[in-house]
Amino acid sequence: MNLSEISDVVEKRKDQYLEQLFTLLRQKSISAQNIGIRDCAELLKSMMEDIGINTRLMETDGHPVVYGEVIKDPDAFTLLIYGHYDVQPPDPLDEWLSPPFEPAIRDGRIFCRGAGDNKGQLMAQVLAIKTYLDTCGELPINIKMVFEGEEESASVNLASFVEKNKELLKADLVYTSDGPMHDSGAPYVLLGVRGMLYVELTAKGADWENHSGNKGNIVPNPAWNLIDLLRTMRDENGRVLIEGFYDDIRKPTEKEKEIIKELPFDREQVAEKIGYKQLDMNGEEYYHKLTMEPTFNIAGFTSGYGGEGTKTIIPSQATIKMDMRLVVDQDPYDIYKKFCAHVEKYAPDIEVKHLGDMKPSRTPADQEVVDVVTGAVSESFNQETILQPSLGGSLPDYVWTKILDLPSVVVPYANFDEANHSPNENIGVNNFFNGIKCTCNVIHKLGKYSTQC
Repeated sequence: MNLSEISDVVEKRKDQYLEQLFTLLRQKSISAQNIGIRDCAELLKSMMEDIGINTRLMETDGHPVVYGEVIKDPDAFTLLIYGHYDVQPPDPLDEWLSPPFEPAIRDGRIFCRGAGDNKGQLMAQVLAIKTYLDTCGELPINIKMVFEGEEESASVNLASFVEKNKELLKADLVYTSDGPMHDSGAPYVLLGVRGMLYVELTAKGADWENHSGNKGNIVPNPAWNLIDLLRTMRDENGRVLIEGFYDDIRKPTEKEKEIIKELPFDREQVAEKIGYKQLDMNGEEYYHKLTMEPTFNIAGFTSGYGGEGTKTIIPSQATIKMDMRLVVDQDPYDIYKKFCAHVEKYAPDIEVKHLGDMKPSRTPADQEVVDVVTGAVSESFNQETILQPSLGGSLPDYVWTKILDLPSVVVPYANFDEANHSPNENIGVNNFFNGIKCTCNVIHKLGKYSTQC
């Protein structure tokens, strides 16, 4: 196999491959609302079987996993490919330029819910298997595929699924294509993700809203109670004051420090793309904060009246939603206990509710198989690959690195401005086809690598 052969096959099948992707995109699969999920799983299973992938639906306590495999030799190198077939709700509908579940091509991009996250990237992986098999006759390694239907709902049943199926999921490397490429347009190889803890704080005052004049200084304002609590949690420099919050953070290795120093960074370009022109930091600081430091974020603050004009009331309740992105080796459950202990100490009347969590994950950068994947990706895109220790966001990568004890890499195929989770989600047409070619080349290079081990 060589890339020119693969490129020729993909070029001849462009219309066919686009229609297969469009078929999957048209099928709704909104996990949070349980809309179309099983129909989508059945459709994906059928598409994989048509390619020659031995596929089955495997039940969980929630939505089913679509599991597929092509086994060359039980003793051969095994690549486990992960993705998800569920999508976010399309709201707000009036901001879409075309119907959210009817794929449309404009300006070289495919617009549809799930185009980038994750059906476009998932189908690039599936169609890579078809392309490789049709070009070469057989795969050089074993392939296993796990496509879940709950990633957009925090992958609540993936860990238990992996625990129950350790023997089935035995592999040598996990490969995920999700998220956007680097803002420069260069290909990425990401070696981990930050974890997350999501909590809700609720403060209550009187049983109902009161007149802010007639009852001012008499009835307490729960919004101020929350603000006073927040002041005890974080200092003026942004450092979290919760006891033990930073205790278990793994320090970056020298190799990881070197990688961070070498990452490309254009301050003005990044500032423009994130809509914050006041951004004032260098590349090393930017990437260290993005990959090696936890966050302590207020995602929403709701209390009282926020409509047009004025309404002079003392609210009866105030609510804050917070998310904390955690880094290796912080444990969400441990951080939650410490968070609750802090609230109990400073504001015991405030209610804390756990809304979700995900563990952080990181694969060491000095593994030889990381170099193999990085080289294959660079060759596929004919461009130097950016190697980054961690994604700033969260994926359920820990199920592979912690439960299966496997190295895991994330190689995004979608464009940086894919607008995933937003109206007018998209993936570049070329990004989709390049993803097929890249997956083929990664499989090929891993085959060559495995024969040398």
